[in-house]
Amino acid sequence: MSSGSFAGKLAAPAFPEDVDWVNTDRPMTIQEFQGKIVILDFWTYC
Repeated sequence: MSSGSFAGKLAAPAFPEDVDWVNTDRPMTIQEFQGKIVILDFWTYC
């Protein structure tokens, strides 16, 4: 396994405009998360 950096190797796509956001009063952009550690939790109601 390579120990090289992944920084700048692959740009994250923009968030879709039609998603529902939880715990925020406005939609976020991918640029607001640059340089931060982000954990995304995807879940659905079954």
